[in-house]
Amino acid sequence: MSERRQLISLAYRLLGSLADAEDVVQETYARWYAMAPRQRAAIESTGGWLAKVASRICLDLLGSARARRERYVGEWIPEPVPDRTEWVSGWTGGAEVDPADRVTLDESLNMAFLVVLEAMTPAERVAFILHDVFRYPFPEVAEIVGRTPAACRQLATSARRRVRASRGPGTPNARRARIVREFKEAWEAKDVEALIGLLDPDVTAIGDGGGVVAALPRPLRGGEPVAEYFVGLVRQADGLTILERTVNGRPGLLLQYEGATVAVLALDIVDDRVTHVWAVRNPAKLRPWT
Repeated sequence: MSERRQLISLAYRLLGSLADAEDVVQETYARWYAMAPRQRAAIESTGGWLAKVASRICLDLLGSARARRERYVGEWIPEPVPDRTEWVSGWTGGAEVDPADRVTLDESLNMAFLVVLEAMTPAERVAFILHDVFRYPFPEVAEIVGRTPAACRQLATSARRRVRASRGPGTPNARRARIVREFKEAWEAKDVEALIGLLDPDVTAIGDGGGVVAALPRPLRGGEPVAEYFVGLVRQADGLTILERTVNGRPGLLLQYEGATVAVLALDIVDDRVTHVWAVRNPAKLRPWT
């Protein structure tokens, strides 16, 4: 059971859903305990076996998840997670992790990264996460994905290109926090001009209500439309409280109304401007925040 935290960390990155990750881990343990004691005793690395089984279950789930998301009402955003060390630390197959690799692991938690993963094929996503993030060698990745090591290398290379193409210049978290705070203060002050000054001219805002609560029906683009939209929300919802929180390892915002969490916002920042705002309102995805 000591592997549970690491398994959830792996499954969450593969699926983008904490609820699904927890289901995967439960199924993984069910398969472990379904084996006879002598079969379990014959396994050299318990953590390695559990991680491989969890990865295979995730690979199977990713195909059906894609179909479910095509039927999803409105935009689908990966489930945001709060600042807890278990979502940041991950299993590395027992290998030592140098500082450069730790940055990669931490970065794999942020919303911008997870959104890019959503555009990948299931095999690309699994090969990339297992190799580039969790440092599995390609022969082991091949066993999980059901392809040759050479094919898995190609999958990871293709996924890597997608990630590199989506990345802007790195912004230290301290600067991100300052910009998020300025965004919050301008929003609370209903200052459209100040918000526009913090937003990239081509900023995109996306809302996920899951068809359960009101959210943006489609992505909203442009500094002025996005600023006016957010100011309009504050004007309509008297008593809305905006709090600074760590969202997927980066500075973000949490919205409360009458003491209840009603939204979590993840922001992407490039060159000191907000380029993306992902607002999750689906109550099912806010469970870890309540």
